[in-house]
Amino acid sequence: MARATNHYGNYQFGIYMAGQEGQLPGLPLRYEDLEARAREVLDSGAYWYVAGGAGEASMAANRKGFDRYPLMPRVLTDVSQRDLGTTVLGKRRKTPIMLAPLGVQEILHDDAEMATARAAAQLDVPMILSTVSSNPMEDVKRELGETAGWYQLYWPNDDALAASLVQRAEKAGYEAIVITLDTKMLAWRERDLDGAYLPFLEGKGLANYTSDPVFCAGLDQPPADDVQATVRHWSQVYASPERSWPDLAKLREATNLPLILKGVLHPEDALAARAAGMDGVIVSNHGGRQVDGSVAAIDALAGVVDAVGAHMDVLFDSGIRRGTDVLKAIALGADAVLVGRPFAWGLACAGEQGVAEVLRRLLADIDLSLALIGQSRIDRLSRASLAPAPR
Repeated sequence: MARATNHYGNYQFGIYMAGQEGQLPGLPLRYEDLEARAREVLDSGAYWYVAGGAGEASMAANRKGFDRYPLMPRVLTDVSQRDLGTTVLGKRRKTPIMLAPLGVQEILHDDAEMATARAAAQLDVPMILSTVSSNPMEDVKRELGETAGWYQLYWPNDDALAASLVQRAEKAGYEAIVITLDTKMLAWRERDLDGAYLPFLEGKGLANYTSDPVFCAGLDQPPADDVQATVRHWSQVYASPERSWPDLAKLREATNLPLILKGVLHPEDALAARAAGMDGVIVSNHGGRQVDGSVAAIDALAGVVDAVGAHMDVLFDSGIRRGTDVLKAIALGADAVLVGRPFAWGLACAGEQGVAEVLRRLLADIDLSLALIGQSRIDRLSRASLAPAPR
């Protein structure tokens, strides 16, 4: 198979050349500076809803965890042509990244998921749409066009509603269903509680519900006519703490799409997912938003890969900030990597173009870092690409 010749890393030369004309980048390059810029343009509630977590220990652990897996560069290898492509669910993808499901994007930018989808389409980076989207799934998929989209399900306690949501996603052209398992209830999030801020109570992020016939059948009036009644109904169906492994059969019956379980950290849960006939798992601690003091997601990855990686796809989420983070996750066995907060800050700062800029920069960083560790294909990274653990 011919190797790709599109060198994402060349994007840096455009930045340098523009500098010769006195033009500096419109958005900060460093993740930390981009987040700081977003904080300047967002109100406090919106900023902390994205930046905060269930405490801050798990978020810090996610980042510190990457330091335990140093890359081992090799030299005098031919890296003149690079291929960032990976295979996920049997399909070859041009890049190893996907946009993680990020809810309530209207609190970041008026164009919300529509802007994110257009940016994803610009770069042909697959997007996972959250259940708690500010726009109906059908509208977002139209913006994605031919770019792959997956639909993330917050599993409601109403089986008919769950079936309706996943069947709408299948009809709209989404290619897989991502079932988030670590959000059976909202976590104790001190930053949000300090501001008494939960955007759903303002009717935000509920577009997939208010456009759903099963959900609307439980209302006495159309959603727009009584927002508070709509919010109350949503609060009654949103979560399903009683769900257990046998319930997955109901979702399998509802759709022909592949089913991916998100929030898997324990190898035994990965084995249970395989036994239940799932098509993949996403190793994730929800970016530290659900359990403070949880294992860092990157530290759980190898165990899950060893348990099921030969039999089903394993993706990774939580803590990705730079290109080398992506390389480390792939080297540990991930088939693809989800990116969340970085594109959120791009969206907040500059809408569609902000998201696109974040993706271009991340892909350039991945491409250059891959070459500089002496590798030409990202799907050939392995644990041999990492330095041995110190004794």
